[in-house]
Amino acid sequence: MILRQFLHKDPVGISYLFGCGGCAAGGVVDPMGDTQPYLRAAKDAGMRIHYVIDTHVHADHLSSGRELARAAGAEYVLFAGADVAFPFKGVGDRDDLPLGNVTASVWHTPGHTPEHICLLVSDRTRAEEPWFIMTGHTLMTGDLGRTELAVSAERGAKDLFQSAARLKALPDYVEVFPGAYAGSVCGRSLSGKPSSTIGFERRHNNAFGIGDEGEFLRFMLADIPPPPERAAELRAVNAGFTVA
Repeated sequence: MILRQFLHKDPVGISYLFGCGGCAAGGVVDPMGDTQPYLRAAKDAGMRIHYVIDTHVHADHLSSGRELARAAGAEYVLFAGADVAFPFKGVGDRDDLPLGNVTASVWHTPGHTPEHICLLVSDRTRAEEPWFIMTGHTLMTGDLGRTELAVSAERGAKDLFQSAARLKALPDYVEVFPGAYAGSVCGRSLSGKPSSTIGFERRHNNAFGIGDEGEFLRFMLADIPPPPERAAELRAVNAGFTVA
């Protein structure tokens, strides 16, 4: 297994290169900024990038996913129901993205946005059980993602409650690799630690720990911070729509 984490500061976000080193097959998740660091990291690891995956249509930064996919000769991946204006490889819930001995299972986890996905990753050279999950802006260290950037805050929160319940059913040991950390506008009380586990977040993440839907909705709809600057414009550009 190869896993490389890229921490971005302006804007705040996290990208990943992962895959099967022995099989030289890799994927990149939520790339932003210059494409060269991902291409260099893949080359240094002896990997070819097969998939470039955006967990959702972002509203806090410009994605470089399509640009990287073109440069790497890879497929650009989004949830099949994503409302975008360009061709892409659409994936559905429980679809697998094979990378040699490594498999990323797609989980549709709406809430932060309707098209949001997480990637549950297994390495068959170690075990059949999942090793970690890349959660984008659904579950982050210390919080869950805000819910009003693509739909109403209440609609998003209802979807997120169901998505969070699904993630909570994972074993405690499963590692969590989120798409953001402290300083991101997509969560309210994020930690500066850019990874965690399902078990730790279940115990110590206030939003993730709520099991009652009514209580969860009240919590998520209270004290919603101002939206990211140019959020609607960024989401439209990332979706390929012309912005006047």
